[in-house]
Amino acid sequence: MDAAILILQEDKEIIEEYVSGNSEIAATAFVRKYQTFVYSTVYRYLQSHADSDDAAQEVFIKALSNLSKFRSDSSLKTWLYRISSNVAKNALRKRKVMSIFKKNENSDLEDYDNMASGDLPPDLKFENKELEQKFSEVLATLPQKQRETFALRYFEELSYNEISDMLGTSVGGLKANYHQAVKKMAEYLKPVFYPEGSEE
Repeated sequence: MDAAILILQEDKEIIEEYVSGNSEIAATAFVRKYQTFVYSTVYRYLQSHADSDDAAQEVFIKALSNLSKFRSDSSLKTWLYRISSNVAKNALRKRKVMSIFKKNENSDLEDYDNMASGDLPPDLKFENKELEQKFSEVLATLPQKQRETFALRYFEELSYNEISDMLGTSVGGLKANYHQAVKKMAEYLKPVFYPEGSEE
C-alpha cells in the first residue's frame, strides 16, 4: 500500500484515484502531502497545539467528503486553505462563546495564555530559543491579515498571486500587509539581535 501511496504525488492523480474508488490510498496520500500545510494554517489562527490537531482533522474530513466535487477552478492548495481558514475561524468563534460561560471558572484564560507562550508549529524550529519565543509572541500580535500574509509569504513561500487567490486581497494590498508585518517584526525583534548597549 505504501508503494501505491508514494506514486500519487500530483493533485490530479490523487483526485482521480479517489474518485475511481481507491479512496483509502488516495486519502492517505492527500493527508500526507498537505498535513503540514493544514496544521500550520489552523495553528496561526488558534495558537494551540491541541485545538490545531482537532481542527486539522476536521479540515481533512470536510475536504475528503467533497474531494470528488473539486472542479479545479483554483489550485487544490488554495481550496484546502479556504477550508482550513473557515474551520479555524469557526473554532475561534466557539472558543469565544465558551469563554463567556467559563469566565467564572478561569479556565478560559488557558488558551489565550498559550497565544504568547512561545510555542511554534513542529515545522518551525529555531536554534535560538529566545528568538523562537519572541518570534512567536510578535507573530501573534500582528493583525490577522498581516499575520496570514507574512506566514504564507515567509513560511509557505507562496507568490503574491497565490496568496491573493487564498485571501481575496489585491496583490497591492498584500504587499502593503507584508511590508507592515516585516517592519513590525523587525522592530520588535531588534532587541534580540542587538541588546541594549551593544553595537549594531
